[in-house]
Amino acid sequence: MDQIILTGMVLETTPSGDYDRRLVILTKERGKIVAFARGARRQGSTLLACTQPFTFAKFRMVEGRSAYNVTGLEGMKVFPELLQDVELTCYGSYMLEVAEYMTMEGNDESEVLKLLYQSLRAISNQSIGPKLAKVVFDLKMLYLNGEGPETERCVRCRSTAPEYVFSVRSGGRVCKKCAADDFFPDARREKEIRLGIADNDFMNLSESAWYAIRFIGATPSEKLYRFTLSEAVLAELTKAVDAFVRERVHHTFRSLAFLETL
Repeated sequence: MDQIILTGMVLETTPSGDYDRRLVILTKERGKIVAFARGARRQGSTLLACTQPFTFAKFRMVEGRSAYNVTGLEGMKVFPELLQDVELTCYGSYMLEVAEYMTMEGNDESEVLKLLYQSLRAISNQSIGPKLAKVVFDLKMLYLNGEGPETERCVRCRSTAPEYVFSVRSGGRVCKKCAADDFFPDARREKEIRLGIADNDFMNLSESAWYAIRFIGATPSEKLYRFTLSEAVLAELTKAVDAFVRERVHHTFRSLAFLETL
């Protein structure tokens, strides 16, 4: 059978049979695929290198009826720094999990692959760091999935009124008129005390946080990681994005649960 070459990133690897490994790979050409590396667990196998998570390469493959068989690889890029620090490993593993969960076989996932590659590079970049890389990755993934927050008009009345808040449930910008009493932080706190629950729907974000959201939504993945944020702005952006992700992605990621214990 003819060989094909697919450029991609290993998202997951698990044992299969006595000596093989089953791989989930996000590829530029064919989206997410399942592939097998036959004999990769045998001592001295030349396929061992392609069975590690975070491996980015051009994979030589033969296409089968229900899966692909890896025969070799070239131009391999790995991220060794992600495997030398437990915290960085968790951040990277989380991104792999999200990419696997939010992509489909047969879809054009080339933009997600770009985002994943750039985000894994950003994690260990000291001027960026894993916390900023995660919030950028999460928000851009939602935009690529068509679920990013609206930032230019009120999601309820479509007004461009200059006073607005961020609404997790509504999907982004909500004007002062539509938010009513919830526009004011003191009114929200009073309601939370009265009801005995925390309401994380409305948030008064700074202009810097709004600018960051707009920048992430509009900027190509290869140019995303060209800014930094103060600790205060990163904290409010993280709070908003984390709440937004929980509202729209109903899935528990194992690596994130572990990361929250560190």
